[in-house]
Amino acid sequence: MPDRERPPTSHERQAGQPWDASYRDGSPPWDIGEPQPAVVRLASEGAFAGAVLDAGSGTGENALHIASLGLRVLGVDVAETAVSIAREKAACRGIDADFAVADALHLDRLEQVFDTVLDCGLFHAFDNDERRDYVASLASVTRRGGHVYVLCFSDAGPEPRGPHPVSQDELRIAFAGWRVPAIGPERLQSRLAPEDAAAWLARAERI
Repeated sequence: MPDRERPPTSHERQAGQPWDASYRDGSPPWDIGEPQPAVVRLASEGAFAGAVLDAGSGTGENALHIASLGLRVLGVDVAETAVSIAREKAACRGIDADFAVADALHLDRLEQVFDTVLDCGLFHAFDNDERRDYVASLASVTRRGGHVYVLCFSDAGPEPRGPHPVSQDELRIAFAGWRVPAIGPERLQSRLAPEDAAAWLARAERI
């Protein structure tokens, strides 16, 4: 169940509305109606294995793509409307994927552990203090030796750049205590601009 007493995140304070409001009157800019190409490529390379968590799954396109490959997937989002849409998509497409309303800063409340976690576009929406809490939350549900893949807006590379750009150092600081074997340039699609935005794709291993 959603946490009615949950304090607003930094993004919600800046936007002046809760995450759920972004989905009530049509699709938000980050919802492109299909899985992100980087996620499709990762899936084709076998990056996702075992039980998979999609943190900040929105309306479910990335989770549904991964689940369509035969993996067990749980998508979670704090926005009830987004979760409802994702469940409808799963039912209409006949894809076996689960979706739940959950706070990414308190994933321990799921009382589950996962082998692989995907974060596509959530990390960069948190400020520094929230990122520390978020990574601790990820650690609570990621099996030792499990991997977290983070796709977020980058402060480097060609324009355009998305809102809330993140540096490599910020990623490594947030995941201090994890093994971070790779952070590389990527592109992140949104409806904010006709061109893809510069992004990082980071892989972190819980040790």
